[in-house]
Amino acid sequence: MDRRVVVTGLGVLSPIGNDVNTFWKNLQEGVCGISLIEEFPTEGFAVKIAGKIRNFNPEEYGMDKPFIRKQDPFAIYAMASAWQAMNDSGLIAEGEAANIDPFRLGVYVSSGVGGFETICREVRKLDEDPSGKWVSPHFIPSMISNMAGGNIAMKFGAKGSCITISTACATSTHSIGEAYRAIKDGYLDAIIAGGTECGTIPLGLAGFANARALTREENPLHACLPFNADRGGFVMSDGSAVLILEEYQHAVDRGAKIYAEIVGYASTCDAYHATAPRPDGETQAACIRMAAKEAALDKEKDSVYINAHGTGTLLNDKIETAAYKQAFGDFAYKCHISSTKSMHGHMFGATGAAEAIATILALRDGVIPPTINLDNPDPECDLDYTPNRAVKAELTLSMSDSFGFGGHNACIAFRKVK
Repeated sequence: MDRRVVVTGLGVLSPIGNDVNTFWKNLQEGVCGISLIEEFPTEGFAVKIAGKIRNFNPEEYGMDKPFIRKQDPFAIYAMASAWQAMNDSGLIAEGEAANIDPFRLGVYVSSGVGGFETICREVRKLDEDPSGKWVSPHFIPSMISNMAGGNIAMKFGAKGSCITISTACATSTHSIGEAYRAIKDGYLDAIIAGGTECGTIPLGLAGFANARALTREENPLHACLPFNADRGGFVMSDGSAVLILEEYQHAVDRGAKIYAEIVGYASTCDAYHATAPRPDGETQAACIRMAAKEAALDKEKDSVYINAHGTGTLLNDKIETAAYKQAFGDFAYKCHISSTKSMHGHMFGATGAAEAIATILALRDGVIPPTINLDNPDPECDLDYTPNRAVKAELTLSMSDSFGFGGHNACIAFRKVK
């Protein structure tokens, strides 16, 4: 069975907006959501900036106080995005899933780390009293990374597959891609798919900083510098993003609004190094090429936008550039490309889904969001990375790729529905 898969709902929580409209408006306007960390003291830390979720009230997203009190932020963020996306999709009535067989509705919402804040808090309790009697009974169900998806399934009565994929920075791109395949192959009719993360805590900041992965730039508004010769590392951020994927005819039959059709997906593994990308770009290029092939890329007719992984690290950006050239040849120079991480930072398990939303809306509106702070382009990164300002373009195909620690690569492709 080979069925079409469309996107019928979107939800996002990010450093540049706690809803889809605000997120998309700020992306187009080049608004930077990276700021100095105010939530904990950073004296002595090599890094003092991050992309934080601000002005967020979980009760505005369908959550009650007991749920909020028991859950780690990563799960609360996921619920906020899922609530937005389900309401947007119309697959909901009186707060519960409707217009679908509950056994045909799945959840593929994932996290790269899980309940990071909860782990740190409960470890401190154990250190203070080795008897363990003060460790919360909610510790395990608040910490494990599958509980974001589990809670969403409980909220909306989704009785189909509930699966958590953890592939570091590629987590939510893989979640969307595998959800696409599950619907395409007939296993489910709709899936709540995406990712979530809350890692900008002292331990997370220290770990990535000591791994020399984060920028030491002190000006938060000029810190995340994808494809810039002055780049020095990525910027940590928190967030969540969820898409509702649905079988095309199921969506049409219920009169759903359709944002785009998923037309391609691929995944590969570098099989090379724990943290560094494969230097020849071979496996990254293969992933992009396979997704483009499934999407029936026509180099003579298609106008393409690519939301790049674009972290702002020295290795990623030049290897990603080389991968586009391997995947597309000279056509790479005709593609519109940008890194929205320059504005919202790197949201780890959430970033692929957030960037997928940006990719879909770019296709819908014919607007390429910029790579801000691209004031000194790296000569090795010589493709059209849409420096500093959004660009209008009539697009026919949009793609988003993600590359994660462990060598995990994923790429998804979208077209307008015909």
